Amino acid sequence: MYLAVPFSHLHIFTFPHLKHSTSEAFTTFAPMPQPIGIFDSGYGGLTVMKAITALLPEYDFIYLGDNARAPYGNRSFETVYRYTLESVQWFFRQDCPLVILACNTASAKALRTIQQKDLPGMDASKRVLGVIRPTTEVIGNYSSSGSVGILATSGTVNSGSYEIEAAKFFPELKVFSQACPVLVPLIENDEYKNEGADFFIKKYTDALMKQSPNIDTVLLACTHYPLIYDKIFSFLPKWITLLSQGDIVAASLVQYLERHSDMKARLSKGGQRQFFTTDSTVDFDRHAVAFYGSEVKSQQVDLGA
Repeated sequence: MYLAVPFSHLHIFTFPHLKHSTSEAFTTFAPMPQPIGIFDSGYGGLTVMKAITALLPEYDFIYLGDNARAPYGNRSFETVYRYTLESVQWFFRQDCPLVILACNTASAKALRTIQQKDLPGMDASKRVLGVIRPTTEVIGNYSSSGSVGILATSGTVNSGSYEIEAAKFFPELKVFSQACPVLVPLIENDEYKNEGADFFIKKYTDALMKQSPNIDTVLLACTHYPLIYDKIFSFLPKWITLLSQGDIVAASLVQYLERHSDMKARLSKGGQRQFFTTDSTVDFDRHAVAFYGSEVKSQQVDLGA
C-alpha cells in the first residue's frame, strides 16, 4: 500500500561531505499539523478564541462557524446534537485531536452525548470539551451572597445545565437563569447598537433581577454577549459583578493542557489560524472583526462533503 504525501510535508536530508545522487538522499515525513478546533454556531465563539489565542499564541487553531444553520438557541436537543456532531466529525477530519465547543447551546445540548456515546467509537484518543463546566467550576468564587444570575439563550436555560453543573462544585450556590431569545439575532444582524436592542436588554436584565434581590454576580452564558457587555452592565445594579466566559475558558484550557501532557505534546505549534464558515465568507469576514478584534480571511465548507 502506498501513502500519498504532499511534497510540502517532506524533508530531504543530505550529508555535506558526500556527493549526492537522488538515490543517496534520505526522505523523512514531517508530522502533520494537529490544531485545536474551536466551534460555534456562529460568530460568538470568536470571543473565546480571541481569549484562548492570547494565552496560547504558539498553538495552531481552526475555527468553524456553522453560520448557515445559526442560531442554535431555539432548536431542539436532537437538532443541536446532530449539527454539533457533524461539526465535530469535520474537525476530526482536519486532524484536530482537541475540539472546544465555544457555544453554550451546543455544550448544553450535545456535549455529554458526544463525549459518552460517540467519541469512543470515533476516536477515543481525541477530546471534545465545552464552556459550561470550566465556568461553573469557578463561578461561585465570584459571589459573596451565594446567588448568581445567568443570561443565556433559551436552549441553554431550558437545559438546566448551569444549575446542574454549578451544584457539583458549589452545592449551596443559588442559580437564577434568564432566557434572552432575541439577543443573538440582534447581535448577528448588527442591530445591537440601536435603541431597539436596549429595550430587550433592559427587559431581560430586569426579569433576571426580579427573580432574586440577592443576586450579586451575573454570567454572560452566551459567547455572543461580550459585544453588548457595556449595555448589559449599564442596566444592572451597580453592585453586580458581570462575567464573560472567554478569559475563564482560556485559563481553564491552559490548566487542562498542563494536566494532560499527552494531549499537549500532540498539538502542533506553528502559530497558524484558519477560519471556516458554512455560509458566506464575505459575511463571515465582515462580522468576525467585531468578535475577534482583527480581520480574518475565511473559507467556505460543506460539512456533508
